[in-house]
Amino acid sequence: MLTSVLDFLIRNLLEFLILLLLARFYLQAAKVSFRHPLGQFVLALTNWLVLPVRKLIPPFKTYDSTSMVLAWLIAFGMHSLLLAITPWPFDFSAGASIVALALTATLELVKMSLYLLFAAVIGQALMSWLAPYNPLMPTLTGLTAPFLRPIQKIIPPIGGIDISPLVLILLIQLILGVVIAELEPILLQSVKVIG
Repeated sequence: MLTSVLDFLIRNLLEFLILLLLARFYLQAAKVSFRHPLGQFVLALTNWLVLPVRKLIPPFKTYDSTSMVLAWLIAFGMHSLLLAITPWPFDFSAGASIVALALTATLELVKMSLYLLFAAVIGQALMSWLAPYNPLMPTLTGLTAPFLRPIQKIIPPIGGIDISPLVLILLIQLILGVVIAELEPILLQSVKVIG
């Protein structure tokens, strides 16, 4: 029971922090203004961690590498903690275990990035119908346009309706439900068990 509660708390709190750090990275990468309340929210909840570490990990070109590295380190730590609280003894000192945890942390960032993209596409699609002049629209458009444009070149609007968001949502669900769902358990099982 206690293990389940700890697992729930660790996973949810750290995944939320990972999402915030990734949102900060992608908003800056998309050159979206942080003046919007969403940007201010992300900055307010991540500045305490990003700004001190930025002295050690400077930005790479125009990318906020500090946020991405921190997100990866937190994902690595989260999966290490989750394995540490399980009843099975793991050998964290084995090279294969470190590699498996590093790959699992990378996969976690891919998964969280897809969740962010999924939310942005849904939000943009809903607002385009209900509130197209909402101040959040430029932010969502900045995040989704690089993914929607290639689909729009292949599938033009049908009867004046752009179905590229639907196609992108299906692709995201396919990657999350098949590729990541298959890879994650394999990587975690490759962490070496003692004995």
